[in-house]
Amino acid sequence: MRVQTYFSPAEVNSGSMAGATAVVIDVIRATTTIADALANGAKAIYPTVSTEDAIRLANSLGREDTLLCGERKGMKVEGFDLGNSPAEFTEEKIAGKQLVMSTTNGTRAFLAAEGASRIIAGSLLNLSAVAEDVSGVEQLVLICAGKEDRFSLDDALCAGLIVRALSERTGSVESEMQLDDASRAVLALARSCEPDEALLRETAAGSALVEIGLEADLSRCAELDRHALIPEMHDRMIRISGGG
Repeated sequence: MRVQTYFSPAEVNSGSMAGATAVVIDVIRATTTIADALANGAKAIYPTVSTEDAIRLANSLGREDTLLCGERKGMKVEGFDLGNSPAEFTEEKIAGKQLVMSTTNGTRAFLAAEGASRIIAGSLLNLSAVAEDVSGVEQLVLICAGKEDRFSLDDALCAGLIVRALSERTGSVESEMQLDDASRAVLALARSCEPDEALLRETAAGSALVEIGLEADLSRCAELDRHALIPEMHDRMIRISGGG
């Protein structure tokens, strides 16, 4: 298995996507929210870059069963139905709904992954399920959403935990896996610390949430293996892999 890691969407080399399975990671908070939303019955999630694109797409899909979701600077976009806090995406609000989502970092990372043979969403909430799902692929690309095109500790740690889980399955990184330097770095990070709410609170993204009064999101973002589902994107639409 060949593994490449990118610390932000801006780093992604589109040529590396061909034939690869890509895992998009935005622990705080897009891929965490996506996992919760699908677990709570969302029909599909459509990632968009701009709020204008989100509004146009929601209108074209039909507003009767489509919700506009997203944030800028952490806060819900004015006029949108939901923000980007996992706690907002309850079964009561979203079951059977289509969600059009635009976030500062996460949704951009999904579009950066276009060109991959397969694109899935990874977070701490579905970490083990993702590691198991990708364990047999020949080429794996881990795309961290980062924070405003910069390194983000929470996403890098999640990427490293995926690599660590894969290395434990093979028993030997050197003989069974080909890691680029970034993948080796995130693996070393994952071997030196474990994710928890306290760590997330100290990251740039976590600190930003604390500043705007959304620190409650961090406890959900830090949960390990809450879900066993695999969110997968086809034609810019994210659903549970296998249609489950």
